Amino acid sequence: MANPAIQAELVFYQAPQDGTSPYNYVEEPPAGEPWRNYSSDVRTVPINDIRGNEDHFTLDQDAFQVLKNITSSATYETFNSDEAIREIYYPEVERLLLESVPGAHTIIFFDHTIRRANPNAPRQPVNQVHADQTEWSAQSRVRKHVSDPELAQKYLSERYRIINVWRPINGVVESSPLAFASATSTEDEEFVTIQHRYPTFNGEIMGVKYNSKTEWKYCAGVDDTERILLKCFDSQDGVAKRAAHTAFIDPNTPADAKPRESIEVRALVFG
Repeated sequence: MANPAIQAELVFYQAPQDGTSPYNYVEEPPAGEPWRNYSSDVRTVPINDIRGNEDHFTLDQDAFQVLKNITSSATYETFNSDEAIREIYYPEVERLLLESVPGAHTIIFFDHTIRRANPNAPRQPVNQVHADQTEWSAQSRVRKHVSDPELAQKYLSERYRIINVWRPINGVVESSPLAFASATSTEDEEFVTIQHRYPTFNGEIMGVKYNSKTEWKYCAGVDDTERILLKCFDSQDGVAKRAAHTAFIDPNTPADAKPRESIEVRALVFG
């Protein structure tokens, strides 16, 4: 039985008014430059809770998947240290991906982000519908993080994916939940390439335009024993390529709800 949908605002991409190519800065932009040159299109959309029906959704079909009953030796304090995250949490995520992603044989992590819904936190939940990688940036990640050029070229000639592994780190999510769109309901035309400007190089991400046909989902009450896999790119044809996703404000969230704290680990998955 389907859970009732909630109505919530999502923030979509609106193209720059002057017709220029869109960009955003990851860190403080140069003097006189805006953080980004595009704007927002805020829409109220139905978002369906998949709790109880999580097993109906897969990476190949929908570009997202929910995994349950995952054990971890990482504690809350683990996530206060990048070194501890790499030493303790990365190996767990590697095992999880190798066991959960059909065909996967090699995992390379290229970064992670801790998000805390706190005005003083360096990274907060992103309330902007987006997808993390274009085809060009996915290929660039392979070449950047596979040190042997011949091996990188071999991997690029085979199936490779970029998958984000998302989880809360402070217990059940009570606020700023994660929404994701089934790839069965999105079209390529909705995704817009945005130059993603880091201090030392430029990458690419994708903004997402509003489409009334897109089917938005979330999973209520995700806890520390669950993982949401979000596919950001897949080189194989005939399967879901990417999942548009965003944090959002649930209008039913109590005023005293716990601020969400989460980690996303980004992985190149070969095979």
